Amino acid sequence: MTMILRAVAVFSVLVLVESFTAPRCSRRGRIRRLQSSNEEDAQRLQEQAQQLRESIRKMEDEIGQERRSRFMSGDRNVDDGEDDIIPEGKSLKNKRVLIVGANGRLGSMITRHLLRTHPEVKEVVAAVHYVGQATTRGWGRLSYEVGAEDGKGSIGAAWAPEEERNASFQFDPEVMSGYNLNKLRIVEVELLDPVQVSTITEDVDAVIFAATDFEGNRPRAVASLNAAFLFRAVASPTKGRVEVEGVKNCIEGFLGNLSDRRYKERLEPARSSTAVATESEPTQFVLVSTAPGAFGEFETPFGEFNGIKRQGEYITMQGFPSLSYTVLQMGKFDDNFVEEGQELNFSDAEDDTEVVDGVIQSKRIENKEGTQLRINRRDAARAAVEALLDEGIEGKKVQVHTATRPTDVW
Repeated sequence: MTMILRAVAVFSVLVLVESFTAPRCSRRGRIRRLQSSNEEDAQRLQEQAQQLRESIRKMEDEIGQERRSRFMSGDRNVDDGEDDIIPEGKSLKNKRVLIVGANGRLGSMITRHLLRTHPEVKEVVAAVHYVGQATTRGWGRLSYEVGAEDGKGSIGAAWAPEEERNASFQFDPEVMSGYNLNKLRIVEVELLDPVQVSTITEDVDAVIFAATDFEGNRPRAVASLNAAFLFRAVASPTKGRVEVEGVKNCIEGFLGNLSDRRYKERLEPARSSTAVATESEPTQFVLVSTAPGAFGEFETPFGEFNGIKRQGEYITMQGFPSLSYTVLQMGKFDDNFVEEGQELNFSDAEDDTEVVDGVIQSKRIENKEGTQLRINRRDAARAAVEALLDEGIEGKKVQVHTATRPTDVW
């Protein structure tokens, strides 16, 4: 706050200086008598004004870091009777993690991996994307991945009376004790509705955004004749894109709720006494995107596929100075010919963006080697979870892969 007030004060001085040096209408005789003196004063004040501008620019660069530290200070969670040991490095202990797109193929695997490898989390919130009154994919894949169907259950026969056709499962501690399903909460959300998105980001400490409007590089409304997406495309053609407006809604909701929570915590001195060090906080926002060359170009009414992905990346990286983030450009998903459990390879992403008529687009980069980065989805899920705690890739856009194969994009 002090730095912001300093910046405002310096800016006010700058305005006064420039207004003082502006030409004034006065009598011609007086101008002639004071012309030499005024020119010297004007030159001196203009130099001072330039120095002030440079100071303001430096302050603006520092304000982003100061605001982030201010947001991250204070109590993150009240420890429920456990010891208040501050972990070294980033930690998910007592953190609430939101997974956006949890009913998708990758999102459901991310949910499973997070629950089973990080039992120290406070809660995993699985956001199931839905359009209108129906989920876009149902809950079947998520239910299967997290192991909700591994318990003792029964399935009614198709020819049985209607009330007996249901499938039911009961928790089996011998099989499911390590699944940590007691820490899973499922919510439904329309990602293009800012109010709904703001609601699901309440009390969240970190977000993994794995939702998409696409099947490969084609819109789901076209690729799989998804009725929900097709209805939205026809009924609300200007509503937006999950990869762009959806990302923006999610970050705005997350940071807005975080700011409100910090304000309330400052009003409760007893809570702030158990503050957790900033260094232990996980990366706030992990965006799962697509590496250049993973898919070919595909034009949609809202823009070209790769360009839409780059717009979402730009919003994450440039739109919110106080946000800690990691952008993961995944290689092409290949679950058939790329084995899981391989070493994750991270490399700095090359810039393939260009601005055309004020719109961020993706420029095609010549693939001289004729190769393509690929990754098994389960390894991609592991990379997304690990990105929450990896200090080496925080604040970066990186490409992730486990194998290299001949390209299928020409």
